[in-house]
Amino acid sequence: MKDLADFIEEAGVKATHGLSLYEFKVMVRVKEVEQKTKGGILLPDQHVDKLAYSATEGTLVAVSPLAFSYETWPEGTRLPQVGDTVIFAKYAGADVEGADGIKYRVLTDKEIIAGRA
Repeated sequence: MKDLADFIEEAGVKATHGLSLYEFKVMVRVKEVEQKTKGGILLPDQHVDKLAYSATEGTLVAVSPLAFSYETWPEGTRLPQVGDTVIFAKYAGADVEGADGIKYRVLTDKEIIAGRA
């Protein structure tokens, strides 16, 4: 299964996260957390950090070669692919910063619980 780096390299651009995933890992770019309320009130940094870590939705940006490979999937089931919006368990995985300065969440493939169509 290709990861985002493969698709980017095919387009002539090198992936910038600089991370390699092993075993059954996937990498998600977590959906950005609002820094202020709808009414325009700025949230304290501590609260924003807490919301960011408890986020449960993001974009799948990389998949290790073994991810999603050990299950028998029903015929016609579409496996999660790079670029999909996925939902994962609250507080699952580990936060890492890529070489590009972007924060990602590295999870096991089992921690992906659903995808958005």
